[in-house]
Amino acid sequence: MSDSQNNLDKLRHTLAHLLARATLEHYPEAKPTLGPPVDDGFYYDIDCGDTEFSEDELDKIEGTMKEFLDDWELFRSYDVTADEAREFFADNEYKLELIDDIAEAGDDITLYYSGPKADAPEKADLLESDDTIFRSGFVDLCRGGHVDTPNKDISADSFTLDTVAGAYWRGDEDNQMLTRIYGLAFATEDDLDEFVVNRKKAKKRDHRTLGQELDLFTFSDNVGPGLPMLLPNGEIIRNELETYLNNIKEKHDYQFVNIPHIAKRKLYEKSGHMGKYDAMMPTFTDDSNTEYVMKAMNCPHHFEIYNSRQKSYRDLPLRIAENTTVYRNEKSGELHGLTRVINLMQDDAHHFIRPDQINDEIQMILDIMENVYGTLGFGDYEIQISVRDADSDQKYFGDDKIWKRAESILVDAVNERDIPYEKVPGEAAFYGPKIDVMVSDALGRQWQLTTVQLDFVQPDNFDMTYTGEDGEDHQVVVIHAAILGSFERFMGVLIEHTGGDFPLWLSPTQVALLPVGDDHEAVTDDIAKNLESAGIRTVIYGPDESVGKRIRNVHENKVPLFGVVGDDEVDADEITVESRRDDIDDITTEIDGVAERIQELIDNTDN
Repeated sequence: MSDSQNNLDKLRHTLAHLLARATLEHYPEAKPTLGPPVDDGFYYDIDCGDTEFSEDELDKIEGTMKEFLDDWELFRSYDVTADEAREFFADNEYKLELIDDIAEAGDDITLYYSGPKADAPEKADLLESDDTIFRSGFVDLCRGGHVDTPNKDISADSFTLDTVAGAYWRGDEDNQMLTRIYGLAFATEDDLDEFVVNRKKAKKRDHRTLGQELDLFTFSDNVGPGLPMLLPNGEIIRNELETYLNNIKEKHDYQFVNIPHIAKRKLYEKSGHMGKYDAMMPTFTDDSNTEYVMKAMNCPHHFEIYNSRQKSYRDLPLRIAENTTVYRNEKSGELHGLTRVINLMQDDAHHFIRPDQINDEIQMILDIMENVYGTLGFGDYEIQISVRDADSDQKYFGDDKIWKRAESILVDAVNERDIPYEKVPGEAAFYGPKIDVMVSDALGRQWQLTTVQLDFVQPDNFDMTYTGEDGEDHQVVVIHAAILGSFERFMGVLIEHTGGDFPLWLSPTQVALLPVGDDHEAVTDDIAKNLESAGIRTVIYGPDESVGKRIRNVHENKVPLFGVVGDDEVDADEITVESRRDDIDDITTEIDGVAERIQELIDNTDN
């Protein structure tokens, strides 16, 4: 985490405390539970009992927050025992549950006072009071991570309360429903204003809304949440992306395979995935009582393909690729349009290489990534190198020496490209560190898409070797790579990035033809057949509405090109194909040559 992000998290965490205190000012019987910093701000989950809480309450609570902020001069911590903490929060069953968890984990327990310096109690006075409120101050159970002087470090204009939602305690539907109050918070007022403006733009670009308006995908209660169905327009986009990516991979000597969508449980036990991700992997048992798993990842199957024949050092690098669906149990509350689904098609690849080939292979993958994202209009990206959490090394397979080597190799590979990067502890896969490419969309939002993972662990688990030049067996190295990540997630990001105005080569409908009247329909039909025979996706908007209305329909349906066919066009045997977009020029050409001219535009994948 960067220093600026860490400071922002501290600011947001501080405001979560302030939110809880301000809420108690108006609802003294409420029970605060948890209040973390999150992307774009903070929230606090509060048990308001039988009180009906709506967004109409936010203004007065926000006003109280800003009033109290002037007096909040410091945070002061108090180390307490589990029993002292339990006695202090005796009336709050949520805090008691957290205290038990902290005590069971053997971690230190701290209380934090925040507020006026003059009101900060001594520890003995605090514990005797059994009260979390000290005038405008507040005491909470907390691990820390706040700004030092809230009234100096936080501008009252840099935050605002946002929305109210329901949330089950600890995300468990069997627990009490709580009131979750969300706030937005940034380092400055300008940053907050910019976020609010961009969020309004993002709402207009929401892929869930555009997906319906442009007939790209749909959901059904009978099918289930998190299970999108691509409509013909959406499938055109997915298929074009797949064809484009496959063509690039074929030029780089990838070999395509096809694997089943299930496997015996023991395959994932061998890889270690079962012990790590069993909750997300759907299982079933056949009539012989053999347990099978619906695949949530593809690498174990690809490892078995590698092991199906002995390899020589001359066979490497071996690049196995596949566009295939995986299945992951996701909590219903975490599902979101196309960007978080249960079934997702990955453009997955596994590179089996010798140790001396590692850097060249990583550079090739990153070259492909830059090419693909440049073509698709994503110019800006950042690199995160996801490494182990040094404090939780039991979560990872392999010894310390292997991990340090792998992390060092990724750092060297990124440095060779002179790309700034950030190390992110705790985000590595259990079998190796990875490069995560964070792509910025048109609104400046970052999305994690491409992943390149270096793996020295699974080759040992699966005894994957090759015969070296010395005639001896040597362990292969594996790189896991996905350029788009998943087609569903990428399509969701692309829809929002483009606002539904896809590149010409990707657009479900590329050209709309508008006959002025009935007597122009025959010529229009001939033009359409000519375009369609050339593989250009074409639609005719018939003369049952005015030309102006039909042109508006072209814009609403985001068709990139359109041509009006009337007397002038028929008499001159010419047609002008107009573009809705500034990056594509209008063309005027003989009717017989229109398909060739449009194809030239399509072949220029920058359009």
